[in-house]
This record gives sequence, C-alpha cells and structure tokens, in this order.
Amino acid sequence: MSDLINSASIRLREIIMDSLGKLVADEAIPAVPLPSFNIEIPADKSHGDFAANTAMVCAKALKMPPRKIAELICEKLDLEGTIFDRAEVAGPGFLNFFLSRKWFSDVVANVLEEGENYGKTELGKGKKVLVEFVSANPTGPMHIGNARGGAIGDCLASVLQWAGYHAEREFYVNDAGNQIEKFGKSLELRYLQLCSPRGQELIAQYKDDTDKLCSVIYEGSGEGGEFEMPEDVYLGTDIIEHAKNFYDINGNSFAEASETDRRKALVEYALPINIAGLERDLKKYRIVYDNWFRESTVHEKNETKLVVDKLMEAGKAYEQDGAIWFKATDYGMDKDFVLKRSNGLYTYIVPDIAYHYNKLVTRNFDKAINVLGADHHGYVPRLKAALNALGVDETKLDVVLMQMVRLVRNGETVKLSKRSGKAITLVTLLDEIPIDAARFFFNLREANSQFEFDLGLAIEKTSQNPVYYVQYAHARICSMIRALAEEGINVPDSADFDLLADAREIELIRHLASLPKEIDLAAKTYDPAKITKYAIDLATLFHRFYGACSVKNAENYALRNARILLCVAVRQTLRNVLEILNIDRPEKM
Repeated sequence: MSDLINSASIRLREIIMDSLGKLVADEAIPAVPLPSFNIEIPADKSHGDFAANTAMVCAKALKMPPRKIAELICEKLDLEGTIFDRAEVAGPGFLNFFLSRKWFSDVVANVLEEGENYGKTELGKGKKVLVEFVSANPTGPMHIGNARGGAIGDCLASVLQWAGYHAEREFYVNDAGNQIEKFGKSLELRYLQLCSPRGQELIAQYKDDTDKLCSVIYEGSGEGGEFEMPEDVYLGTDIIEHAKNFYDINGNSFAEASETDRRKALVEYALPINIAGLERDLKKYRIVYDNWFRESTVHEKNETKLVVDKLMEAGKAYEQDGAIWFKATDYGMDKDFVLKRSNGLYTYIVPDIAYHYNKLVTRNFDKAINVLGADHHGYVPRLKAALNALGVDETKLDVVLMQMVRLVRNGETVKLSKRSGKAITLVTLLDEIPIDAARFFFNLREANSQFEFDLGLAIEKTSQNPVYYVQYAHARICSMIRALAEEGINVPDSADFDLLADAREIELIRHLASLPKEIDLAAKTYDPAKITKYAIDLATLFHRFYGACSVKNAENYALRNARILLCVAVRQTLRNVLEILNIDRPEKM
C-alpha cells in the first residue's frame, strides 16, 4: 500500500541532505552538527508542492544568512531522475519544490491499481486497540449524545483499521450498581401503581391502548399528581410500559412479594429487553460490536476485589474508619478517594478500574480508547491514577471527550430531556432523518467541539447538505460512465495520465494522493472528522473539475481516456472514504 506524499517527503529529505553533504565536501559550509528541519505542504500551491525550512533553521549553526544557505543548497541539488521537477528559493530562504508530471500520473495509476485498498496504511503495525463507545446505561433508550458517540466511536474504529491497527469495538453494559438499583425501584413503583385501584381502572379503560395508558400515568407523575414519583427514579414512559407488560404476564402476583423479590423479578424481566433493544437500535445505526462486556462479570469473577487487594498490597491504598481509600494525592490529586465503603460496598469507580485492568492486562490490548461525554473529564485522571498504581502504563488508556449536541429545526433549538418521556432518542432521530446523514453529520466536527445538528438540512437533497453533496459526486461519476457506455465509449484499460495538465486536474489528483496521510492523521488524533472533511473537499474538487474539463468532448481520444480513468479513480476514492464512514454509495440519485 502506497503513500506517495510520504514517499515524496522522505525522498526530498534525502535529496536535501545529499546537497548539504556536497556543500560540506566542497567546504562551502562548515562540517558542524545541523538541526533537524521540516518538510511541509504549502497551503498556497504557487509556493510549490513541498517546502523545506532547512536554510532557516541552519542559519545559526552555519553562521550564514538563510537566503545564502538556500541558494547554495539549490546549486547542489540533483533532481535528475527524481519525482521533482524544480526547486526555487523564496523570501528570506525557504526552499520550494515542485513535483514532476510523472508523480501526478503515478498517483492516478496507484489509486486504480490498489482499488478498494487505496488509502490503507501500516501506521498501526497490527497493534491491538479496543474502542469502547456509547456504553449507555441499559435502563432506558439511547439519547442524542449516544447517537453522536456511536457515530464517532464506530468511525474511529474503522479509521484505525484502515491505518493498520487491529481494532475491536466494545459496548460496556452497566448491568450492576446504582443505576440498576434505581431501575428496579422505578419499575417497582410503576408496577405497584398499576396494581392500585386507580391503576386497575385505567388498565380496564385503556385495555386496547397501552400508549394512552402510559401517557395518562406519566402525566400524573408530577408533584401532587395521582401517580406522583420521587426525584431519584427514572420517569420515562418506557418504565411504565415495562411495568405494564410485566403486569400483563404476572398480574398482581408480585404486589405482596417482598421488595427484594419484586424488584429482582422486574429487573430480570426488563433488563434483557432493554439490552436487546440497545443492540437492535445500534445495528439499525450500522454499528455492530465485537464484544458486549457486562459489568456484572467483573463482580462475578471477583475482579473488583482483585484490584483493591492489589492496591492494598502495593501500598497504594489504606484503611481508615472501616473504609478503603486510594492514595490519589500521590498522583497529583487534591484528595484521596474511597474504593470500598465502610458498609462493604465498592464505589462506582472500582468496577471501572477492574474493567480497564481486564482490557489492558487480562486481554492484553496495546491501547484502550474510550469515547465519553465531556462530563467525565474529572473521572479520567482518577481512572488513570488507579491504573498507574496497579502497574499499568496509563498512556495505554486514551479518552475522547465528546461535547453535547444541540438539535435545531427551522432555526429553533429542539428541547431535550433525558428524564422525561418526551426525549428525542436515537430511534426517533433515525425515523426522522436518513442514517447516512446522522453518521456523516455527527462526524462533521471534532468530538470536543460543540455541535449544532440541523434536522432540516439533514433531509435536504441539495448541495447544501454535505452528505448528499458527497454521495452525488459518486453517483454523478457512475451516471457519466453509464452514459458513455450507451454511446459505445467504455472505460479504457490504460491511458496517458501525463496529459492531465489542467490546474483543476492537478488539484484533484493532489487531493487523491493525500488520503493515506489524512487517514494516518485521523488515526493519530482520534478524529474521524478529518475523513468527512476530506470527502467534502474531494467532492468539491471533482465537481469543479467536471464543470470545467469535458470528459466526453475532450480535445482528443487520449485525453478523454485519461479523464475517464481519473473519474474512475475519484469514484474509487469516494467509495473507500464512504466505506470508512459506513455510508451508502449510491450509483443513482
């Protein structure tokens, strides 16, 4: 798999170093240690395809003006037989290099040769990476934050795979702890309400309309209402629906059971339904996990006890007032925190410590990446400190903190509430907008940036809708090839790509060449938004080329063939990019 931009950069460094060696041999410059220099791609292509600051950084060591050094380097440059056409000295001493036509021809040929593998790199060298994302509490439906986290996490795993890592996707099922106790309490209260005389009346009245029944009970849940609920419970209508379905199966037989037995039965009924629902809804969103890891397993295998015991044995935790505390102050924190309460119960962070120990030690992943909400920023240092204390390299855990989403319709903010029955969930979002739009839009910005999701724009079939714009570029090429075939003009097996000399052709080819670099950069920064930006820029450059450079009516057959294959290369690249994002590649629109 080729990265022609990286190869060119490496070759250019060799050429410059060779020139410096000749200058030393000729005693034109002194034989002194020289600092490293940068080779960059200028934003303004009139300044060349590559630029080097060699003369600028070497001026102090060589005790010469940068411009003079640059001129000396240029005099000794040997570009004969290389992919570089010429070099120029600019400004106070920058070295600008221009690629030869052969390099641009090689790019098109390379895309066509590598086909569906074009863009893949070997950055990761097969290292094992576990990407954990969404991991919503299985106590209710997924909300819009989960929708963004799902798109980011899934596409990040895909980017890492394309960059040569062995990436796995994991959902951490919080099926133990406080949220499950809260879930059980919520279900119990709703079940007992249904078993009450008023609940029985409503069941009889709305026996054929469960939605209406749930709505009436929900509306009466406020302070002073006939179905008033405390603050520390889940209020969504999904809880009422679970309780009603449980009642339909069991009647009021659990009304007189002990609180423990009643809650246990309700949770054992509702929790598997919710977990299955999460898996179903995520599959609809085109997310398929390699692993569904249950929090309950770290308890069942005593892994929580294991990590606390290890911390005690290592002198990283201590007992005080019957509780076990972690020495967080030894790791730069303001105060120590409790691992195990005096009542014998572990705090919420202990299962998470055990879970991450399982990831990085038991399962031996080289890297664990978590996609979490921005409200976890204080939690991450605690987790890393505990891993460090357990002898785990904390740099093996990286966390992508994700800002919340603001939904907008017709310029107005769409109100959300996680506790109410009125929340917009992942499912209701996907009922309103295409899956392609959701996955693309949620990856338009870096995870740590605020994001405004325009529901109206997401369903538009215009060039203003970025995913439609990109998909249309792919469909446009497919339509062009079909139209040419109908006139007896088929895709050629080969062409002379040196004929592609128009500025718009060159710009388009240059962008094709940058895909491997962008994939590596997206993998290094954990930022799939670089891939959506690449796709939009590629579509823009293609539409610009297509409007200015006729394919069918090119000046001659040779140029026409070269342009046809350039379009095929663009189509292949668009396919590969949309595959990374797991977005459809329509051939007609």
